Amino acid sequence: MINIRGPREIERIRASGRLVAEALELVGGLIVPGVTTGELDRAVEEFVRSRGAAPEFKGFRGYPAAICASVNEEVVHGIPGDRRLEEGDIVGVDVGIRKDGYVADAARTFAVGEIDEEARRLLAATERALVAGVAAVVRGAFLSDVSHAIQKAAEAAGFSVVRELAGHGVGTELHEPPEIPNFGEPGHGPVLKPGMVFALEPMVNVGAPGVETLADGWTVVTADRGRSAHFEHTIAVTVNGADVMTQSG
Repeated sequence: MINIRGPREIERIRASGRLVAEALELVGGLIVPGVTTGELDRAVEEFVRSRGAAPEFKGFRGYPAAICASVNEEVVHGIPGDRRLEEGDIVGVDVGIRKDGYVADAARTFAVGEIDEEARRLLAATERALVAGVAAVVRGAFLSDVSHAIQKAAEAAGFSVVRELAGHGVGTELHEPPEIPNFGEPGHGPVLKPGMVFALEPMVNVGAPGVETLADGWTVVTADRGRSAHFEHTIAVTVNGADVMTQSG
């Protein structure tokens, strides 16, 4: 069952979403060649706890860190550690925060120093795919309309969308119904209603869409080891469209 959130619940999710946006801004200011993914993780955890909130990922199904930091061919769920980011890398950082019982979740892929043209196009296309998905969130539309908009935007730029991972509902739990694929034909699935809250998260690959999980049980990489990017927002369905709750500014 898809939860319908009332105004008070939406505002609590929004409060968590503001912290997620601030955490990602913090990360963006720290990413330079030479920084470790573990240093990013520690900075985010310190920030989150200083705001009276909790890093939702830490301990979730045994996950050991506050953020996911996924570099180059890593799609999602990269575990932060001693890896030093290098000039030309791209790194997807995913943050989930719980405050007063409510969760918000968002991700951005950052350039480390100067990146090549293919990487720039990949990041731009993935962010456009997220924007297209958000724009498709209209009261009375079908959930698959959102999936189709994401797929169409990514593939129009010459990239592929990951099919084995998906967006999801979010609110009092990190992962709630429904699952939201980043591909599909329009006109199918649940009808969007005000009060639904989703985490939309296109994961877009340079090469083929296939992925696999490494031996750590968490890190998902592209099967062909091409680069991948990930952008995500938590949004609420309203009578006027999507309300993005993890946006800076």
